[in-house]
Amino acid sequence: MQKKQNKKQGERLTASLPYLIALASGILMGLTVAPVGAWLLAWIALVPLWVIVVTSAKAKNQFPPAFLWGIGYHGVALFWITGIHPMTWLGVPWLPSLAITLFCWGFISVLGGVFVAIWAAVMVRLGGQKSWLRILIGTAVWCGLESLWSAGPLWWSSLAYTQSPHNLVILHLGQLSGPNTVTAAIVAVNGLIAEGWTNRQGAKGAERISSVSRQLLLLSETLREQVGEPAQRTGFSAPLRLVNKYWVIATGLLITLHLIGFILYSRPIVQPPEAALKVGIVQGNIPNRLLRSSEGFRRAQENYTSGYLTLADQGVDAVLTPEGALPIFQRNLMETALVAAVKKKGVVAWIGAFGERGDSYTISLFTFNSKGEIVSRYDKAKLVPLGEYIPFEGILGGIIQRLSPLDAHQVPGSANQIFDTPFGRAIASICYESAFAEQFRRQAAAGGQFILSSSNDAHYTASMPFQHHAQDIMRAIETDRWSARATNTGYSAFVDPHGRTLWISGYNTYETHADTIYRRQTQTLYVRWDDWLTPLLLICSGGAWLVTQFSDSNKISN
Repeated sequence: MQKKQNKKQGERLTASLPYLIALASGILMGLTVAPVGAWLLAWIALVPLWVIVVTSAKAKNQFPPAFLWGIGYHGVALFWITGIHPMTWLGVPWLPSLAITLFCWGFISVLGGVFVAIWAAVMVRLGGQKSWLRILIGTAVWCGLESLWSAGPLWWSSLAYTQSPHNLVILHLGQLSGPNTVTAAIVAVNGLIAEGWTNRQGAKGAERISSVSRQLLLLSETLREQVGEPAQRTGFSAPLRLVNKYWVIATGLLITLHLIGFILYSRPIVQPPEAALKVGIVQGNIPNRLLRSSEGFRRAQENYTSGYLTLADQGVDAVLTPEGALPIFQRNLMETALVAAVKKKGVVAWIGAFGERGDSYTISLFTFNSKGEIVSRYDKAKLVPLGEYIPFEGILGGIIQRLSPLDAHQVPGSANQIFDTPFGRAIASICYESAFAEQFRRQAAAGGQFILSSSNDAHYTASMPFQHHAQDIMRAIETDRWSARATNTGYSAFVDPHGRTLWISGYNTYETHADTIYRRQTQTLYVRWDDWLTPLLLICSGGAWLVTQFSDSNKISN
């Protein structure tokens, strides 16, 4: 009886092992980003899931493990979402705040699980028995799914950002075809290692069978000799040790890709004096819980005005402030002490505030020229779902209250905005938009010469703004542009076109800093041609699959 129970327990453990392995490897992938930053794990963390998907294809139980892998990765990488709780400063009671927070975190984690499950389903359906075809299809489909996901409103954790900010060399592949170039590299290397493992296990099984057959044939030869019949030597020799070609290719591919990235990384950055632009950043350090109060607004005016004056006295050409630095509407900006200081000092300022569009409002960045006049405005185009608007508001509006501190209805800016400044056209980004590479690529193609990133991450833990900084590093590399990033509480920074952080602020600190960036008009292959690699991979993998299907059908008919 005890043996039967032990056997059943062992069977249950064996059955659950793929799920546990998949979840654990997804968690390992989640550890590649801040706060842990174990970026090297990205090159192997997909291997266990790949092996499970390939080896369990016949049993059709690969989908739950893939779902768990996605939950593990996105759940860990985006755990910072829980930092929005408690939202009592927005008037949301503690318990509903917890419910909203868990819903947001759970929803994005489940969405990530669905994404990986779809990838696994396509792998099993189209991958077939050929390793090279599975690697090609697996890489193409993953990139295709990431492209679809990033085209929607809810996007952050691409596989590519697992390498930022630590592996700047490989991130330079983004100059070729955007972040999907780095994603393709990670998936392909993982796929080669996984296929090498499965082939090695298959070779071991074949070797065991071959060993048994060899012993039986040797025994047969011995018996023939004993009865006087001539022995027929089988010609068996010692087992042949084969080098695992997939692991060799994986190693070669990893080295080659890094060499390409290093060549791009090593190119000198031209810094002509006439293109120099000295920019000052003010990190006001106003907690979000104070922003709605008169005390918070008073502190915001005081901190940003004094910071502006300090930087103006240092001889900067312009001053950049964070998203919502002055939480008021455009019509009230002209009455503020900060704008009065701009008129007095004559130094250009980019001020974060709220724009107006009819009865609605936008989160905007305004350019004030040396006369204190608004000469351009950029409206945030990518709003945070649930945080700044409610998807399917007619259905969910009664369940989840809008989290914005204002009573008006928030709307996104146009998708094709340009942001002209007294120093030339800029690439503007407000907070969440840093995750959307296409926003930066489009503006760079339209003539944007430098990046202005304005954010407010004050309601999250330190890991989120560091991930945010990592996203901005990728965008600077992909577009080959200098970047100035201003945040409310950190991390503000200056980044060069190679992704090197020239200065980064403290966290939850009031700071001012000035640095020189340079206007550039270069265009990377990605800026000129967009993401050409993903369609190419999809076409090649689709064509290869059709060829193999045609070839297999011919073999069967013959």
